[in-house]
Formats: sequence, structure tokens, C-alpha cells
Amino acid sequence: MNETFDLLTLALLPGVGSRCVRALVARAPMRDLLADPAGHADLIPPRALRRLASGEARKEVAAEARRVTELGVSLVGLDDEAYPPLLRQTYDPPPVLYVRGSLETGGEAPCVAIVGSRAASPQGATLARAMARDLVSAGVVIVSGLARGIDTAAHRGALDGAGQTIAVLGSGLDRLYPRENAGLAAAIERQGAVVSEFRLGTPPSPGHFPRRNRVIAGWGRGVVVAEAARRSGALGTAREALDAGREVMAVPGHPAHLGAAGVNQLIRDGAALVRGAADVAAELKLELAEPRLEPVGDKLLELLRRDAPQSLEEIQQRSGWPVPKLLTRLGELEVGARVRRLPGSLYVRA
Repeated sequence: MNETFDLLTLALLPGVGSRCVRALVARAPMRDLLADPAGHADLIPPRALRRLASGEARKEVAAEARRVTELGVSLVGLDDEAYPPLLRQTYDPPPVLYVRGSLETGGEAPCVAIVGSRAASPQGATLARAMARDLVSAGVVIVSGLARGIDTAAHRGALDGAGQTIAVLGSGLDRLYPRENAGLAAAIERQGAVVSEFRLGTPPSPGHFPRRNRVIAGWGRGVVVAEAARRSGALGTAREALDAGREVMAVPGHPAHLGAAGVNQLIRDGAALVRGAADVAAELKLELAEPRLEPVGDKLLELLRRDAPQSLEEIQQRSGWPVPKLLTRLGELEVGARVRRLPGSLYVRA
């Protein structure tokens, strides 16, 4: 832990970014760097050298350490065994990760990021949730950004499948964003971790999210973009994944749907087309468990016919279920190839 706090001392210095920290660490042992920072003035700017010489840098890190302890947060440094191995190999890994929960749970398990639009359609959210649930059955850890929409659906799908999931924030761990996902974040901590490279107290500023996306893209073996408009932040995650040499996959959408413009463009540019967990597993050469059909799904199948398409309203009236629950079940059955959705939001038994 002392070495991690030494890393944090460098990372919190003004004008010293993560790439500079990595260059310093490659140059000399941490203890030697902090004992003679002036010997590395070519990398450490004058203001940072003054803070080290005056002892202000150490005081700042000591205060941060107290807050970390008070809030039950752990720090994982670049050289710690728990640090994500693929993230460590990227060109600009965070020197230190703030963690709630445990990164140990993931171990060497394959990780896949699922990201997409904050304003997700019900169908997009349902598919992302089912995809995440089925992927964790193959031992995959799901990584996403805790945002509204697709991110939230992906995390919930991993939790549904009793799997592990990692939420990467664009703010300090004590400045959770969005606030309505506080309950989800608490659940994620029990089955994985909520993580940030930003120090405590850092607000969720727009400029932080590209850095958050870089971490998501570099964490695992691939990135799935489940739904995205042409200027969605999820496309930035896909670009970061390409730069890191990761697999980029996208779920196609109808050309008339604005939320599909980004994913369709990704596919046109060479991203792998995926329709569900089975396609993702095939791209990454993972063995996927057989899809599970819950008893309530069987009941829904009894209401559907192969020769008579029914609208969502008709199915809702016959089942008596609320529409959100109905959309979720229909989406799960569609992913499992038990139900087909026809144009006009009509459904038939497959």
C-alpha cells in the first residue's frame, strides 16, 4: 500500500499526468524518485517540484488516505496484482484506481464492455440486459459506465445472472453520477466493483468522460455497442477500443431509428455484427451456456401463436402484466429465438 500511495503522490502533482507518471516509474524506483525529484526535472514541472520540496504533496496524499479509509475505499496501484491486466497494457493506464468492492473477484476471467445510448429504447435496453445476463453464464465479467440507458441495463443483466460486473465512473467515488443509480452501484459493489481513476471529490464534469471511456475500452477483450446515435459517447469508447487493439462489436438497428445511426455506421466501418450473447461469445471464442427460460416465459409463450401476430397491447391485455415487465420477457424470448418481432411491433411465437 505504501508503494500505491507513492504512486498517488506523483499522480496528484499539478502538471503530472498518467503518461508522465508511467515514464517516471519506468525510469527509477519509486523511493528514489521521491527522494530526489529534482533529478527528474525534465519530466516533473517546477510547480510540482516545489510541492514535493515543501512537503505539501505528502500532506495532500495523507489527507486523501484518511478520506479513503473513512469511506471504505481501497486503492489499487498499477503494479498491484488486482490491477486489470489488459488495462495495464494500454498506452495510458491510470496509475491508481479508487475501488469500492473488489477487483479480485474478476481474477483472470474474460471481461467484455457493453455500452450505448443513455436514451435507450426499450428494445435496446432489453437486449443489452439479456446479453449481459447470458454472457456472465460463460464466466464473463461485464464492464460498463453506470450511465442511464444501456449501461444500466448491462449492469442489471450481469446482476440478474449472479455474475460479476465493473462500473467505471467519470467522477470521484463519493460523487456518484447519476444519483438515481446509487442503489445499483451498491448492488454492483457486492458482485464486483465500482471504480474511478479520479480522486475523491471530483465532480462528473463532461471532460472526464472521455477518460472514463478509455478505461472501459481497455479493461477487457472487447466492446459491444448496443445502441448509439451518430454522436453518442459510446462511439468514443469504440474508437478507444480500436486504438487498444480490442474487438469492437455492434448491435444493428433499423435505419429509421436515430439511436441506430451510430451502431450501423460502426458495422459499415468493420465492427462485428452481433445480435446477442451467442454472437459475442463466438467473436471472442467463449463457450456460452444454453439460454435459460424462466417459468414465466413459458406462460407468455402459451399466449402467443405462430400464425397470428399480436400487438403489444393485445398481449398486455391477455397477460395482465405491466408493459415494462412484458417488454423485458418478450426481449428475453426474442434473444433466445423463441419469439419473433415483426414490423409494427407485432409478435409471433417462433
